[in-house]
Amino acid sequence: MKTTARAGRIAIALWAGWALSLAAPANAQMKARVAWTSFASNMSGTWVAQEEGLFRKNGLEVELVHIPSTSRAIQVLLAGELAYTYMDGRTAVQATLRGADAVIVAGVANRLVFSFMARPEIKSFNDLRGKKIGITRLGSSTHSVTLWVMNKFGLKPEEYQLLQLVDVPNILAAIAAGQIEAGALSPPTNFRARKAGLTELIDLSKDGPEYVSVAIGSTRSFIKSNQEMTRRLVRGYSEGVQLLKANKSTGIRAIQKYARIKDPDILEATYGEARAYIETVPYATRKGMETIIGELAPTEPRAKTAKPDDFLEPRFVSQLEKEGFYKATALR
Repeated sequence: MKTTARAGRIAIALWAGWALSLAAPANAQMKARVAWTSFASNMSGTWVAQEEGLFRKNGLEVELVHIPSTSRAIQVLLAGELAYTYMDGRTAVQATLRGADAVIVAGVANRLVFSFMARPEIKSFNDLRGKKIGITRLGSSTHSVTLWVMNKFGLKPEEYQLLQLVDVPNILAAIAAGQIEAGALSPPTNFRARKAGLTELIDLSKDGPEYVSVAIGSTRSFIKSNQEMTRRLVRGYSEGVQLLKANKSTGIRAIQKYARIKDPDILEATYGEARAYIETVPYATRKGMETIIGELAPTEPRAKTAKPDDFLEPRFVSQLEKEGFYKATALR
């Protein structure tokens, strides 16, 4: 009887150890290299998630790296040197149409959160004919915005010159120095431009279209092999956005660190912009994707038959939504 009881206890102990060994990998920290691409407020959900340990809380050890411009970040992603990166919708769609394995897993902003700013003597878009326009890089979100806005106001690409300046703050510096006449500036740089007296030709966050301007993505092949990692990333990011919006001091602290803002007025405005335009439930909208596809159709033959689902992998956000995550943490 004693032998049988002892054997039973041993069996239970062995089973418990076996079960624990199976559970350990699921609970263990996974490692992911994630790129942010701009000093803009749209990046702040990830900044908060990193600073407040929300990725780690969800079993993900994130290495955040700054790669200026989404076009460069997508190249690094496709080379296998990143797990995830911020990207703008236009560049992601264009890359996929040309055969790249890129896909959006979370929508960050479905508006163009940019102001198109110019030197004080520039009063309208007509004044920009023959002038120099600053962008970060070809294929970047600043490039996408410039193409859209110049086309909207009747300027053809051959009627202006683009200069690549790496980062958005460099665009403002070049405008101030008279090296270029205008450029698309995101928060907080557009707030600095307003204080400096530059002409705001259009505030696209208010007067622009529904447009997937900022998203987080990866490759379909990586996601297929790393579904649990992707689930953890999306949940950690979503918690970061929730905390950003719910706790002003936490959001401002993260923005101040990463965007390197010292001016309290600009810091306040940048936080307000982030809170207003970052999606709480991070879907990239179908309408926003349709705008991009329609924009590319005249020059990209494959865009004519493309659909938003060709570029989106929303199931991780959808799963959280079905579990009630966003409802449970919704802001009051």
